[in-house]
Amino acid sequence: MRESFSLGHVAGIRIGVNWSVLVIFAIIAFGLAEGRLPQAHPDHPRLLYWGLGLATAVVFFGSLLAHELSHAVMARRHGLEVGGIVLWLFGGVARLGGDAPNPRAELRIAGVGPLVSLLLGLGFALITWLLAVTTGITLVSEAFAWLAGINILLALFNSIPAAPLDGGRLLRAFLWWRTGDRLRAASGASRAGQFTGWLLTVLGLYQVLLGRAFGGIWLVLIGWFVLAAASAEGGQAQVRRLLAGVPVREVMSSAPVTVPPDLPVEDFLAAPPAGRRHATFPVTADGGGPVGLLTLDRARRVPPGERRSTTAGEVMAPMDRVVTAGPDESLAEVLPRMDGSEERRVLVLEEGGLVGIVSPSDISRAVNWAMSSGAPGPSGIR
Repeated sequence: MRESFSLGHVAGIRIGVNWSVLVIFAIIAFGLAEGRLPQAHPDHPRLLYWGLGLATAVVFFGSLLAHELSHAVMARRHGLEVGGIVLWLFGGVARLGGDAPNPRAELRIAGVGPLVSLLLGLGFALITWLLAVTTGITLVSEAFAWLAGINILLALFNSIPAAPLDGGRLLRAFLWWRTGDRLRAASGASRAGQFTGWLLTVLGLYQVLLGRAFGGIWLVLIGWFVLAAASAEGGQAQVRRLLAGVPVREVMSSAPVTVPPDLPVEDFLAAPPAGRRHATFPVTADGGGPVGLLTLDRARRVPPGERRSTTAGEVMAPMDRVVTAGPDESLAEVLPRMDGSEERRVLVLEEGGLVGIVSPSDISRAVNWAMSSGAPGPSGIR
C-alpha cells in the first residue's frame, strides 16, 4: 500500500498516509455526528456533534497508529528493519524488512498489536466510567465509550487466527514452532485466511439480503480484503519455496544503468538513460557506491514547472529506504524485504560496490523457469 503523503517520523519510524484514509475518516465522523451522538444525546447544536465526531475520528486513527507502532517497535527490538507505517482504508500496515528470526519473535511481534488495542480500549472504558460517575453520561463520555468499543473490537478482530490478521501471524508462529518449517506455517495461515475471507463475504451478502446493506457491504469489503491478502501471502510462500537455495546473483540484472544525483528531472524524463527499457535507476555519485534509487514514478510526481530545477538526488529514495542484498544471499530470504519496501527493488552490493539490481520482473522470470524445469534458474537468466 503506497503512501500519498507523510506525517513525519515517530520514534524514528516514517509514518505515511494513503488517500483512502480520508474515506473511512469521513464515514466515522459522519456516523458519529449524524448518527450515534445525536441519537444518544439530542437537542445539542449540530456544530458540536460534528466537532466531537471529527475529534473522535482523529483519536481513533491515533489508536490505529499506536497499534502499528507497537508492531514496528517490537520488530526493531528483534533486529528487523522497519520501512515505515502506512495508514489506509482498512487500518494500517507496518512494512517490515524481513521475517522474524524465530517463532518466539514472531509471536511477540504479532501479539503486541492486539494487546495495545485491548489496553487502549480498556483505558477508554475506564475514562468513560470515570466521566459517568463524576459528570454523568454526556456527549464526551459517549465518544469515549465508542472509542472503547471500537478498540476492543479491533483487538478481537485482529486476533482471529487467519492471515493477514495479527491472529494469522500468531497461528503462523504456532505452526512454525510445531513443524519447524516457516514456509509450511505461512501456507497454513494463508489457508485459514482464505476460509475467513470467504466466510466474511458470505455473511456480508446474507446481511445485504436481509436489508442491512451498509453493514453487509462493509463485511463483503473486509472479506474480500482478507481473502485477497491471504491468497497473496500463500502465493509468496509458494514462490519462496520454489526459489529456496537460489542465490541473488542467479536472477539479478547485472551492471544496472545508473544516473548521477545532479541530473535534472526534466532531462531524466525527456531522455531516460536506458531508453524505455527500465523504470528504476540506482543513483551513484562520482563512480562510487549507490546513494539512492530513482523511479519514473518519483520523477513524474515533480510538478512540470519544477523539473528543470529539481535533481535526481532531491527526489530519489535514500539508501536507508532501499533494500540491499549480497550476491550470494538466498533469494528466498531477500523476497520478504523486497515485498516490504515501497520501491520493490533490491540493489545488489559487493564490497560496497553496485553489481546488480533485482526487480519483480526478474523474480517472475526465475519463478517461471523453476516451475517449468523444477530446478533453479541458471546464471545469466534475464
